Amino acid sequence: MQQAIPCSIMRGGTSKGLYFLASALPTNVEQRNQLLLAVMGSPDARQIDGLGGAHPLTSKVAIVSLSQRDDADVDYLFLQVMVDKAQVSDTQNCGNILAGVGPFAIEQGLVSPGSDLTDVRIHMLNTGSNAVARVHTPNGQVNYAGEAKIDGVPGTSAPVTLDFLDIAGSSCGRLFPTGNSQDVIANVAVTCIDNGMPVVLMQASAFGLTGAESPAELEANQSLKERVEEIRLAAGYLMELGDVSTKTVPKMTLISPALKGGLLNTRSFIPHRVHEAIGVLGSVSVATACVLKGTVASDLLAQDFADGTIDIVVEHPTGQFSVAMEISGSGDINTFTVHRAALLRTARLLMRGEAMIPSSSC
Repeated sequence: MQQAIPCSIMRGGTSKGLYFLASALPTNVEQRNQLLLAVMGSPDARQIDGLGGAHPLTSKVAIVSLSQRDDADVDYLFLQVMVDKAQVSDTQNCGNILAGVGPFAIEQGLVSPGSDLTDVRIHMLNTGSNAVARVHTPNGQVNYAGEAKIDGVPGTSAPVTLDFLDIAGSSCGRLFPTGNSQDVIANVAVTCIDNGMPVVLMQASAFGLTGAESPAELEANQSLKERVEEIRLAAGYLMELGDVSTKTVPKMTLISPALKGGLLNTRSFIPHRVHEAIGVLGSVSVATACVLKGTVASDLLAQDFADGTIDIVVEHPTGQFSVAMEISGSGDINTFTVHRAALLRTARLLMRGEAMIPSSSC
């Protein structure tokens, strides 16, 4: 016998995952995690006996429920299901999967659609911060077709605009978790920053790299991966994250001069595979480091930014990511404030139905 669990498969941004109503899953965390491992087919490098896509970007879960908060419509818990390990992590948000939460909430009847556009206020349980997703809902139905294009996804879709509110220090307690705009770890200058996602920035040149290397080239460089992991483990303690050996944060991002007209170029370890693009919230943290003096990004760019609304274009292996930020106090890490960070994503419902779980895993 197998147990049927209602769920939807959605692409959110440049990720793909399973979306569940919280009421469909066990409330006991251990039981829930065992069920999700079985759903995804983990641990197995191919996830051949489950719905996972054999990559961290396609082994993700969103759990959504009505919120009891006055400032939110729904609560969203993100879970990263490891591919080759029997682990499920709730230590981070995922802004790409977030792009599908608004459409999913409307599809499931948790939020009533507006006329042409519907704003879904989302409380992100992983970090306690909020976001607003603007979803196209002509004729009272979610529309997935449109002309918006994001790098890393073929074709075009209806835009989903994400506005992030008060996300500075959402995981580590403050924007610069170490108290410094720049530190040195294992003889490498780094900037540890958390504006929605804990990220450690390092200049690619510090590792003898140009920054133009492909994800496959970086993943094949074993000595590089060992050095990056050494820095990550040390940064975990400095960033008040503790022992991160089994955690998915902080993300490690190599930065280098722009190659295709953006502000700077990136390669992101997430943390042990190299992202084919860059995470949504990771890009916000990178963009934030660009406009603050004293960071390794500021050293690389050698330019000043005025207070107000600015667009930061972050390059990644498959294109670019534009982050619109409204900032003040950019000259001082003690007074710097991000009033608004907005990004354009797309999402698409791929399938809805029931995931079948072996009775031994229930």
